[in-house]
Amino acid sequence: MFKGSIVALITPFKDGEVDEGALRKLVDWHVEQGTHGIVPCGTTGESPTLSHDEHKRVTDIVIEQCDGRLPVIAGAGSNNTREAVDLTEHAKAAGADGVLHVTGYYNKPSQDGIYQHFKTISDAVDLPIIVYNIPPRAIVDISPETMSRIADLKNVVGVKDATADLTRPSKEQMLIEGDWCQLSGEDGTALAYMAHGGDGCISVTANVAPKLCSEFQEACMAMDFKTALDYQHRLMPLHVALFLEPSPGGAKHAAETLGLCSAELRLPLVPPGAATKETINGALRHAGLLN
Repeated sequence: MFKGSIVALITPFKDGEVDEGALRKLVDWHVEQGTHGIVPCGTTGESPTLSHDEHKRVTDIVIEQCDGRLPVIAGAGSNNTREAVDLTEHAKAAGADGVLHVTGYYNKPSQDGIYQHFKTISDAVDLPIIVYNIPPRAIVDISPETMSRIADLKNVVGVKDATADLTRPSKEQMLIEGDWCQLSGEDGTALAYMAHGGDGCISVTANVAPKLCSEFQEACMAMDFKTALDYQHRLMPLHVALFLEPSPGGAKHAAETLGLCSAELRLPLVPPGAATKETINGALRHAGLLN
């Protein structure tokens, strides 16, 4: 259902507000550059610091601007199940192609609690759901066994896997019958994830290198891993540099450097330091994105 290079889109700000004009230009640029899909209002989109109205407005804008040219997987995650249902209902009404849902960060549910969270969302709204498993941010890990239970829910179609455990795609394939969309959530290990049977990557690096990330994914999907490795060598310094300090500070600095939008963040995030900025600029030059 979803495949290739799917950008975890940054949310551009200007003078403390969502920069709607820049957001629309970013969407058009991703279409032009060959991106295969867009995720607004994820972690990279600074969803924790968007108000509910802003969250829904950003989702509306991205869907409207895409106008069917790219699939939109709307970030709708919350550790409050009722809020997650509300955001999912809005995404469906707005015309999203799917939603991305994280599990219970901070309140740290049990494996059964995680299952019940996704079951409640799946029962409430008829829209494809991608499960986002990211233990470093959510504290809890969705075990392969629990993922198999979740995969049986009627609207759950796949996973965004940011565990960095490259045995996960194979383990989940052993347990899950039928179609199951497996998306990497980590740029640096996406090559290996694809070799284990993945379908694509929800990518931070694609914010600033969409064409390269798209071509990398197309090589992987064609099983041309020699070509994909060439792209990996070109992109790996950027994958690393963008996460030297809390994301999306690095991605927004790179975006501003490339003239895409302002690097403005919302607290508690702050801009990366001078040394990190120079490392990011060097990685952009290494990738051939900056003279």
